Amino acid sequence: MSITLQQLAQALGAELHGDPAQPIHKLNTLDKAGSGEIAFLTDSKYRHLLEKTQAAAVIVRPEDKAVCPVACLVMSDPYLGFALAAQALDTTPAPAVDVHPSAVVAECASLGEGVAIGANAVIESGVVLEDGVIVGAGCFIGKNTRLGARTRLWANVTIYHDVTLGSDCLVQAGTVIGADGFGYANNKGEWIKIPQLGGVMIGNRVEIGACTTIDRGALEDTRIADNVIIDNQCQIAHNVEIGYGTAMAGGTVMAGSLKVGKYCIIGGASVFNGHMEICDGVTITGMAMVMRPITEPGIYSSGIPLQPNKEWRKTAARVMRIDDMHKRLGRLEKKLNNND
Repeated sequence: MSITLQQLAQALGAELHGDPAQPIHKLNTLDKAGSGEIAFLTDSKYRHLLEKTQAAAVIVRPEDKAVCPVACLVMSDPYLGFALAAQALDTTPAPAVDVHPSAVVAECASLGEGVAIGANAVIESGVVLEDGVIVGAGCFIGKNTRLGARTRLWANVTIYHDVTLGSDCLVQAGTVIGADGFGYANNKGEWIKIPQLGGVMIGNRVEIGACTTIDRGALEDTRIADNVIIDNQCQIAHNVEIGYGTAMAGGTVMAGSLKVGKYCIIGGASVFNGHMEICDGVTITGMAMVMRPITEPGIYSSGIPLQPNKEWRKTAARVMRIDDMHKRLGRLEKKLNNND
């Protein structure tokens, strides 16, 4: 696809300096962009690449305008400009077009205007697909589930019964929403399953990565608020609540009945204990183990940084001796206090 630099400036809300009729067909990096391509500069340490760029245009901050040798789109946040330009030039195909003849759609399912359903998808009774919903090939949507307007599912997404997704959501391939939470009672060594009777409520403009699982609630619903983004291969257990605008990187695991506040940033491979609360505005760095509630906004970290194996073995051996060292230190302090 191709749009003019003027059209792109309007889409970005940027100030145009250059030929408004210049066609742009692709995004690229400063050092690799060529004719008909637009690049962006977000970090001043790459400014030396700007001087040599062969791009047709560059998205820059106001202070970089004077040193840009080609046409430019000027805005305060070029990285936001990059995101908007990527949307304007997006060539990703739709997950499905029209309703494929092999799709199985229950007679009592409700399909809005412009709904598309891919090959071999199954839509059960009581399902509501609002206007513009797209369901990819091989998806399963269980009874009485509702997908809001313009929500898109990529291939092989499984959504169980009594699940609600809001409008403008995006769910990547292989994700499972509404599977049973991990609920069991133990009767003299035998595991007795506790049926999970709640559902899942997901807000508007939520994006969920590939192969993520979001469990249904035990009694009440698991809840994901509006504008939440969840990466690939995350596990969200039953009755978790995630607040507005929170972002979660890949491999994160959340135990049941955890409450996460608004605008939290969660690094990849983090692990959260259940039945506790994380306040608004918390940043968790990658591979953190969060075992206690967090009541103050800020940046939190845990874990042991990578070391050469020989050094790590020494560290691990010392960690195993901490309890003994603590007791010895206590005895020493007591002896010193007695001597005083």
